[in-house]
Amino acid sequence: MVNYYQVLKISPKATNAEIKSAYRRLARKIHPDVSSENAENASGEFAKIAKAYQILGNPKERAAYDRRLLDAKYKNSSNSDSVFSSENAHARRWRQMAYERRYNEIIDRMIADERRETMALQKVIFPTVALFISVCFVAIFKPMFWTNSHIIGKIILFLLFVLGLVHLFKRLRTGFERYTYRYENIHDSILEESKAETKPYTRVTAVCFLVVGIGVSLGVGLLVGNFLQSFLTPSMPRFFAASLKPEFIFYPPIAVLFVDLMHSFAIRFDQ
Repeated sequence: MVNYYQVLKISPKATNAEIKSAYRRLARKIHPDVSSENAENASGEFAKIAKAYQILGNPKERAAYDRRLLDAKYKNSSNSDSVFSSENAHARRWRQMAYERRYNEIIDRMIADERRETMALQKVIFPTVALFISVCFVAIFKPMFWTNSHIIGKIILFLLFVLGLVHLFKRLRTGFERYTYRYENIHDSILEESKAETKPYTRVTAVCFLVVGIGVSLGVGLLVGNFLQSFLTPSMPRFFAASLKPEFIFYPPIAVLFVDLMHSFAIRFDQ
């Protein structure tokens, strides 16, 4: 059985980042376009490390592969002539404990990888949903915090807006990098075929989703706001406007910032 950890020259306990780094390093070194070896040997070596990365780079496939590797190692150990392969009760129990410990490590790592993936997804979903909801609420109520604030209040609102905008940009950029297609040049010449990273969405799809989501949220908010306008504006004219004003662009990024901060605190208390 091929040991893909040896192919990539990494430890079986390597993290996803270490696996990706090792793959890129070896791919650039062995790639047929840059390798000093003949094209056939280089293509064969490159295909081997590409297969290793395909298996080890996917947490579920890696866990399944680790179990197969562990089973093969356990069987070979049982059939060997070493003192550790003795068939007495103590040796069998020792091997079983080692097998179970390694198996538990595989499961723990898989759970940890899934937890990290869930956390990363939440860091994209929560700001996006908060953006849509805040746009809708701003369109409904049309608050005038900026207009009614003194100079100190306006400075605070502006600083919060800038912080919220930067925070939102970082979250969206992380989501784009993690969940939208990017192509690696190191795949380009293997068997005259380009290989795309296995990510669920294209960048165009993600941009369209954001634009349509904001548009729908704004439209729904305006419809509901027009229905409630006869109740809100006359009763509290200082706090709610009758129509959209330029200051409304300040509020969604601020709302996203506060929602995301509360989510982060909730996660820390939950751990």
